[in-house]
Amino acid sequence: MARKNSGFYSTIEYIGPRPEKPKRPNFFGGWVIIAISVGMGFWFGQPLFSLVKGADVAASYEQADHLAETLRKSDLAGDRLAATALSHSTEQVTYDPAYYKIAYPNGDVPFNKGVAADVMIRCFRKLGIDLQVEIHEDMAENFRLYPQLWGSNAPDTNIDHRRVPNLQRFLSRHGQELSHTRNAADYLPGDIVVWALPDATPHIGIIVPGPSSRSGEPWVVHNMGTGVKWENSLFEYQILGHYRYPNAAIH
Repeated sequence: MARKNSGFYSTIEYIGPRPEKPKRPNFFGGWVIIAISVGMGFWFGQPLFSLVKGADVAASYEQADHLAETLRKSDLAGDRLAATALSHSTEQVTYDPAYYKIAYPNGDVPFNKGVAADVMIRCFRKLGIDLQVEIHEDMAENFRLYPQLWGSNAPDTNIDHRRVPNLQRFLSRHGQELSHTRNAADYLPGDIVVWALPDATPHIGIIVPGPSSRSGEPWVVHNMGTGVKWENSLFEYQILGHYRYPNAAIH
């Protein structure tokens, strides 16, 4: 006599492990996994994306010289500063953050060495503006208004102007402080930008036009450790400050 079916399967007709009932797919869980995967891919792939983006146009020394010559004819302070920055980007400079004892005024570290701040100092000097002097004089009168980050108790003409936080404080006090948006149209040639790098190190550079057909884009001349470069990297890092100095025309 055959047994009656009991439960999900007959105990005679089915031999083997009892299968589980089909589960309803977890639609929400799948999307969470996808979102996390995409987020991680974006985060870890950002350096590679930046590298590819920076390499999509090869800006040559010839392009830098040609654009600098065009900007040099302008009476606008920003254009003239951008011209000096572009010319500086064709010079061979090794990144060197060492402390040097230098002359005052018009003191400089060896011409083939420097850091991000030295790009500023050298470019402004070509326009007749000695930031070594201007920052020292302002710090001598207002020392406590400047960042107290290095254990100093008095100004130091050898190094003060070569520190990005001091440059930023000087620009905020004596230049035009602008909003730091992510709208490319807000950045003009000769503008100065201060960033925080991924390790929170402050960094500084000068806005210049891009090369050739991309001259309407704001590119950057800066030294991030591999020498003075002309690059499309304005929005690759957190922008801390956006300045314009000086505001008048330079002749």
